[in-house]
Amino acid sequence: MRARKVTDRVMWVGSVDWDRQIFDELIPLPDGTSYNAYLVTGSEKTVLIDTVDPTKTGEWCGLLDALELSRVDYIVASHAEQDHSGSIPFALERFADAKLVCTPKARGMLVDLLQIDEGRIVTVTDGETLSLGDLTLEFIHAPWVHWPETMLTYLRERKVLFPCDLFGSHLATSELFMSEPSRVYRAAKRYYAEIMMPFRTNIVKHLERLGGYAIDIIAPSHGPLYDNPQFIMDVYRDWVSGPLANKVVVPYVSMHGSTQVIVDRLIASLAEQGVLVVPHKLTAGDTGRLAMELVDAATVVLGTPTVLAGAHPQVAYAAILANALRPRVMYASIVGSYGWGGKAVEQLLSLMPNLKVEVLDPVILKGLPSESDLGAIDRLGVQIAEKHRGAGLV
Repeated sequence: MRARKVTDRVMWVGSVDWDRQIFDELIPLPDGTSYNAYLVTGSEKTVLIDTVDPTKTGEWCGLLDALELSRVDYIVASHAEQDHSGSIPFALERFADAKLVCTPKARGMLVDLLQIDEGRIVTVTDGETLSLGDLTLEFIHAPWVHWPETMLTYLRERKVLFPCDLFGSHLATSELFMSEPSRVYRAAKRYYAEIMMPFRTNIVKHLERLGGYAIDIIAPSHGPLYDNPQFIMDVYRDWVSGPLANKVVVPYVSMHGSTQVIVDRLIASLAEQGVLVVPHKLTAGDTGRLAMELVDAATVVLGTPTVLAGAHPQVAYAAILANALRPRVMYASIVGSYGWGGKAVEQLLSLMPNLKVEVLDPVILKGLPSESDLGAIDRLGVQIAEKHRGAGLV
């Protein structure tokens, strides 16, 4: 794609990756992604904010060629991860006089990851400014959103915030600014769940700080831009500290049908109690959907058959994932089946120490459950619903 105007003297100079299907060999990308970079032209200095993934360097070179850009004075590295920084070596070679601007923590990381000459790097402190003549950049350190070296950049005179990964979404689109709120909401929620949720306490602090800035445009490093910044800032506030939903997420696997019967009964029991249930069959893939549903769920119930005396490996992985993402769930339980014995409950609970939850009565049934066996599932459904009512969620 060609360079596109964001606002007066700010251009989008990124790349849209329509075909990328997985990120970090971990995160599914059902809607592709983009690598957003920006060119800010002051009366005296020109700045490039971030670059693109190295897989797109050649395409990016063509975009810069089309601009006939002869000089860049500074390259801002918001974040050392290669989807933003990967084309910095090319940019430094192309613009031989440019200095690379980053946080002190990013300096060593960029040297380690990209073998950049330290002599080209200028570090900035939190709140430091850089004059471009008639335009001013302010640098806002934002450690652990989501790496320790991340920083945001604010263009004062145009009231544009460049927040790097914060407020981003893995969404390939031909539109520069958000025009489909519902679609962007889901993509941004998935992105938050997969990447930002473990750092929500830090995000709360940064949202409070950003409340002191006049912001007309938010220009993240992935996905569409926001000319209605309140939209994405409000949903972030809801995700990090808003009320949880009257919702139960049930990640599960069933090998021979017994656990499926148990999960189906739990869904029916909870539905009768007025509780929203989101079952997630783990063999269908897309852990990103599971992560997204955990953002505002009050309860998670893992469903597992017994494999070699323990939980099914994919259910164990779901427990590890939930432990890493640290959703705000209040309650957890485990249901499932076994043939002759095992320790699936103990194993799964040991994999989730980061979840500060109340564990509700697990139900592990032998063989294909009878109607009388399933009474225990009904009682669990009632218990969950009572907990939700007690927490004011119903």
